[in-house]
Amino acid sequence: MHKFKVGQMVDLIPSRSGGSGSVRTYKILRLLPQVGAERLYRIKTIMEPCERIVEESNLVCRCVPVGRMRSV
Repeated sequence: MHKFKVGQMVDLIPSRSGGSGSVRTYKILRLLPQVGAERLYRIKTIMEPCERIVEESNLVCRCVPVGRMRSV
């Protein structure tokens, strides 16, 4: 079972093999079939024109810090 849901916002952990080195926020677009031991996701950020396919182990939940929550 996938850890994240379609529409959920997540942070992509930069890979050690390259990349910009900064964490970016992405939206889960689609849950993909599991390959081996890894669950896969199709994700996209507004900062890039293309979509990515990433392993679940490279994603972390984009959570609002408790100190930044506002009452409605």
